[in-house]
Amino acid sequence: MLLKGKTAVITGAASPRGLGKATATLFAEHGARVAILDLDGEAARAAAADLPGEGHIGLACDVTSKPQCEAAAKSAIDGLGQVDILVNNAGITQPLKLMQIEPENYEAVTDVNLRGTLYMSQALIPHMRARNTGSIVNISSVSAQRGGGIFGGPHYSAAKAGILGLTKAMARELAPDGIRSNAICPGFIATDITGGALTDEMMEQILSGIPMGRAGQASDVAGCCLFLASELSAYVTGSEVDVNGGSLIH
Repeated sequence: MLLKGKTAVITGAASPRGLGKATATLFAEHGARVAILDLDGEAARAAAADLPGEGHIGLACDVTSKPQCEAAAKSAIDGLGQVDILVNNAGITQPLKLMQIEPENYEAVTDVNLRGTLYMSQALIPHMRARNTGSIVNISSVSAQRGGGIFGGPHYSAAKAGILGLTKAMARELAPDGIRSNAICPGFIATDITGGALTDEMMEQILSGIPMGRAGQASDVAGCCLFLASELSAYVTGSEVDVNGGSLIH
């Protein structure tokens, strides 16, 4: 087991078919105890109870609120005894064109995706620094790299690109403290967000642009999170890992 004796905090992880829940499940299968954070505290607790193994917890947290992130970090540290891994997965998207983006749209998408990644990281970094160890995994998107995705508008691309810059800056600053920071850029992944939202024609068009010929699964992203969270990637920091089936090769 790659994470035996380790603990992890994963934001936005209560959705049954989401990337966060798949990552939490895989981490638990590899021996980690997990704190699932979600806007819906009841759903977070139910998701934690559903994980294999024991000692998992679910916590309510709005990642756009710095006080809530700090409170959740304290609860996670108290509940788990320590936090070794942070996966900043919480995010939202909106399928808007450039000129459709209103101030409230921009603020909502950048707040959850980018500000939330910053706040949750800030909440746990002092604890990780004190222990001189930690792995932070930030979920970006192929949309940040290619300038647009299937659902996300330009403000989503901007927020996810910001996560890449933040990840690299964090990696540079935190490396002397024994903390690694990496990002994952998923392509088209079959999750609750995409489920039922695409016609057969749209799906055929999407798959034609993916050399591997299939949509990604949440487990595909979870596997990369496991790699970046574990000692298998002990000398990897500041990286962005593509999980897109070859839809963007650069």
